Amino acid sequence: MAVDSPLSSQLGPPACERDAKALHFIEETTSHADSVQDRVLTEILTRNSQTEYLTRFKLNGATDRETFKSKLPIITYEDLQPEIHRIANGDRSAILSAHPISEFLTSSGTSAGERKLMPTIKEELDRRRLLYSLLMPVMNLYVPGLERGKGLYFLFVKSETRTPGGLLARPVLTSYYKSDHFKTRPYDPYNVYTSPNEAILCPDSFQSMYTQMLCGLLQRQQVLRVGAVFASGLLRAIRFLQLNWPQLTQDIETGALNPKLTEPSLREYMDKILKPNPELAECVRHECSKDNWEGIIARIWQNTKYLDVIVTGAMAQYIPTLDYYSGGLPLACTMYASSECYFGLNLNPMCKPSQVSYTIMPNMAYFEFLPHEPDSFGFPRASPPKLVDLVDVEVGKEYELVITTYAGLYRYRVGDILRVTGFHNSAPQFHFVRRKNVLLSIDSDKTDEAELQKAVENASRLLREFNTSVVEYTSYADTRTIPGHYVIYWELLGKDSANSPTDEVLKQCCLAMEESLNSVYRQGRAADNSIGPLEIRVVKNGTFEELMDYAISRGASINQYKVPRCVNFTPIMELLDSRVVSSHFSPALPHWTPERR
Repeated sequence: MAVDSPLSSQLGPPACERDAKALHFIEETTSHADSVQDRVLTEILTRNSQTEYLTRFKLNGATDRETFKSKLPIITYEDLQPEIHRIANGDRSAILSAHPISEFLTSSGTSAGERKLMPTIKEELDRRRLLYSLLMPVMNLYVPGLERGKGLYFLFVKSETRTPGGLLARPVLTSYYKSDHFKTRPYDPYNVYTSPNEAILCPDSFQSMYTQMLCGLLQRQQVLRVGAVFASGLLRAIRFLQLNWPQLTQDIETGALNPKLTEPSLREYMDKILKPNPELAECVRHECSKDNWEGIIARIWQNTKYLDVIVTGAMAQYIPTLDYYSGGLPLACTMYASSECYFGLNLNPMCKPSQVSYTIMPNMAYFEFLPHEPDSFGFPRASPPKLVDLVDVEVGKEYELVITTYAGLYRYRVGDILRVTGFHNSAPQFHFVRRKNVLLSIDSDKTDEAELQKAVENASRLLREFNTSVVEYTSYADTRTIPGHYVIYWELLGKDSANSPTDEVLKQCCLAMEESLNSVYRQGRAADNSIGPLEIRVVKNGTFEELMDYAISRGASINQYKVPRCVNFTPIMELLDSRVVSSHFSPALPHWTPERR
């Protein structure tokens, strides 16, 4: 029940006194965003004033913004690689941070190419825990009664590696789950998981997933929310249930654990809670044995109020599939974070996915914003754009995020493009637009992730009358043909095998994609003949799961894995091509007229 607290927030009446304090913190921090940013920058520059990096740029102890901006350059990961290599190879001097680098956090294996090593310090865990502590107080404003049940979350760790100098290198979530902040977290009735720590921390992904799914089924009546980090992770869990429900229901029916689970800590835990339950086994078997899996999440976990997954950016393409398997349950996006830094949270987590905006919390780092203005007709700008402070961004404009962190990143370009949607008090709210990376290019054309996503969405509308949707996709620029052309791999989900889309329909999908692409692309196709007809290759069901398995076998994190929207690695392309069941080309030229000058 909501409490009438002197700390009550304009966000709404808090569910309990602890929530009141969290909401008050949000209000205070966002109301004084500029002064908080001043304090953060001063703290970072003061403590790190004697580091090699800041000394190099002759900051001389200055902590004001003007001096900081005039002396320190804006950098990318490539600029910082020499320092990172030194730290990775064992140099323990104060290169970037006065505090010892405790470990490296590895970026997603499919974000902008190679895995990046992000230096971090121990106290960053406190900042991450703080942001996590704000999520449920906000969610409780929208979904009452969550303290009366549990969350079924599919969470995983990846086995870490060490750099030549002995520092751990692992994904940010693995670091968090293995920390005492997570392992010895105090009991919180609003944040109880069905998955035990033993399962989350198990490095064997099959045994971990099996145990988490089994625990979720055993406690199905108590489950009020279902989630994973990314939408793709939750869909992987559903696929796992499709493949393994006969064994899972046998375990439930007999009270005997699958012998494939050999991890002692898992067996010891399951021995305590797994008892014969033929009634539950029959209930799960009844649902899973049906051919139609539409709404399976709501059918098995009938008390689920929402799905907690990231469905912004590249994850947006999973929304139709999530809606299919959940029966249209609300999708909640709660926070915005990366390996470099945790940024902020969604203060309206039950909004539609297309309306998700994240409020930047000004205590997390020092934030600057590089105006993102696509070049006009390829002409360079007269002068480089000036970076904007957090409170000075303008609604409707797009910016690239630039951060300065306690761990030693200074004016670092994250590569995320954000659009300002509004403000909460004096803190801006952003819609995540895309990663700043061109995906496809044959000639002078440049197609980015957001544009490709839109083209796929537009083309997939032609599949609706066949009860078919695009489950997964990727692409590559095939320059082996003359002229080169875009190749799009589609994995389809059809509800009626007797009414599958025809070759002609899929050809029209190719043309619909081309019509959705930019004018430079369409000019190349229609006028310059510099780009060949777009091709869609339909692959077998399960192909993208194989792609993920391959990536994980090469060291990608199961938590952070995202399907690459463009591929050019030969083994991956060979895997995809070996699974092609049909190929279709655009049958006509897309519409194009010269732009007026």
